[in-house]
Amino acid sequence: MNLTSEKLPTNPFYSSIIAQYASKNPKHLQWRKENTDQYRHAHLVEKALKILKERIIRGDSLAYFLRGQLYFEEGWYEEALEQFEEIKEKDHQAIYQLGVMYYDGLGTPPNAEKGVEYMKKIIESPCPKVRHLQFAAAYNLGRAYYEGKGVQRSDVEAERLWLFAADNGNPKASVKAQSILGLYYATKEPKDLEKAFYWHSEACGNGNLESQGALGLMYLYGHGIRQDTEAALHCLREAAERGNVYAQGNLVEYYYKMKFFTKCVTFSKRIADYDEVNDIPMIANVTECLPEFITRGIAMASFYHARCLQLGLGINKDEAAAKHYYSKACRLNPVLADELHCLIIYQRI
Repeated sequence: MNLTSEKLPTNPFYSSIIAQYASKNPKHLQWRKENTDQYRHAHLVEKALKILKERIIRGDSLAYFLRGQLYFEEGWYEEALEQFEEIKEKDHQAIYQLGVMYYDGLGTPPNAEKGVEYMKKIIESPCPKVRHLQFAAAYNLGRAYYEGKGVQRSDVEAERLWLFAADNGNPKASVKAQSILGLYYATKEPKDLEKAFYWHSEACGNGNLESQGALGLMYLYGHGIRQDTEAALHCLREAAERGNVYAQGNLVEYYYKMKFFTKCVTFSKRIADYDEVNDIPMIANVTECLPEFITRGIAMASFYHARCLQLGLGINKDEAAAKHYYSKACRLNPVLADELHCLIIYQRI
């Protein structure tokens, strides 16, 4: 698994400064909707920065963090890093963000050891104001042990930290840890599919999109639970509607195998045409699904779309277009493409 860091947990007293500005200035927001060419996101950012500067001048200590967070949200990582470094002795949220930035190399060369150090500070802090950060920090530290970056690799320690972070399915804990535990138990050797199903169920119940798609597949193939096609399609379709690309790719495969070729072609074309350079990072950011599975979903849709074009199933034959989509599937996920090609050889698809 190629994991990603958990985003900064929401503080009950904190929301995006742009959202704060917009909510306090509804007329400005409405005017923006009506005049999108003149009143863009950049104007809101400019206004927010102006407000924060005024608050800093008045001595508002929280405004320092909010400015750093605004820089972070806008992708201005060097400015964010500088701001968080300036206030790290007084603000635990700044320490958390520094841990993420050093580990992932945002605005600075990657420094996993420093990232781990900051996450440990959050976990070990006795301050009650840090409570909402500790589950997420434990997930991130578990990731470090799983990947062996900044610490000696240890699946045992990774699992321990993720279990702490998941907190028995607590919706206020790390839902990302709950989902990753589902993936972990489904992929480790030996597999523990019943535990995988349990944790995906907990994460899905808490709104996790990745786990909703995973549950659909577990129901579809009877992994860790009795096979239930109706439940599988319910999970997969709902996850697909919410933007889970891997669920979308698996629905394409299901439609093909059930010989719903027109539906397969229409659905697969939209997924196969995602731009691998720009769309995958954007989808991962919006849905919080792992890029690895987004890529796999696109590759799957590309392969089945190519197969329909090659055979003229639900669409006119087009060898040149079929070759294009076969190539895209091979480029995105050569192992998956090879597996599907074997199914063609054995006349199973």
